[in-house]
Amino acid sequence: MADGTLTTPVLQHPTPDPATPDAVAGRLELLVAELSEAASAPDPEASVGVALPTILRRGVACSAANIDDAWIGLDVHRFLTERLGRTVQVINDADAAGLAEVRYGAGRGSTGTVLIITLGTGIGSALIVDGKLVPNLELGHLELHGADAEVRASALVREREGLDWPIYAERLQEYFSHLEFLFSPDLIIVGGAISAQHEQFLPRLRLDTRVVPAELRDAAGIIGAARHAYLALPPLEA
Repeated sequence: MADGTLTTPVLQHPTPDPATPDAVAGRLELLVAELSEAASAPDPEASVGVALPTILRRGVACSAANIDDAWIGLDVHRFLTERLGRTVQVINDADAAGLAEVRYGAGRGSTGTVLIITLGTGIGSALIVDGKLVPNLELGHLELHGADAEVRASALVREREGLDWPIYAERLQEYFSHLEFLFSPDLIIVGGAISAQHEQFLPRLRLDTRVVPAELRDAAGIIGAARHAYLALPPLEA
């Protein structure tokens, strides 16, 4: 946690379909078992950080994006702690990525108000003010032209509609101008897989706020979930 560097290669399992709580917990059990057998395995008592595409209030899921509706109303913290046999700390996936980028990535050393926006299947968002996370912002659902912003400006929409970069940049301009007006951020970090092509669209944006591409790419959610679990640990006794 000193510098946010991964200590092992990323292990991946496909998301089950349907992504019910039991099915996802089963995949997490496999991942934890694999990690526990590695030479650099964490302590058996180590807590587990889990990032999920859901609004979380005190560990309870209040929405379900790209996962099964059975998650809604579930005490995810308690459920996964019981299934994995370890303390589990859960966090919204965009919030996890935001924590990682501000601590270890494009936002390290930044102060004031930082917005992290991920462009992908939808639009994820995280807001960090003076180093503190404001959780569960769903800024992809801001209304533009009578529809959710992510319906007009996500990376998936660009692909589906075959938008060229200038036209897509104009849609992003509209969206980011709206964010700038509402939050007056000091920095905007743009993530998601599309950020690897940031030179195609970020230079086309006309904003007063500094806008930079994310640095941690797909590892951001992993690192952020780990940091969330790390910060949730009680302080050691003297």
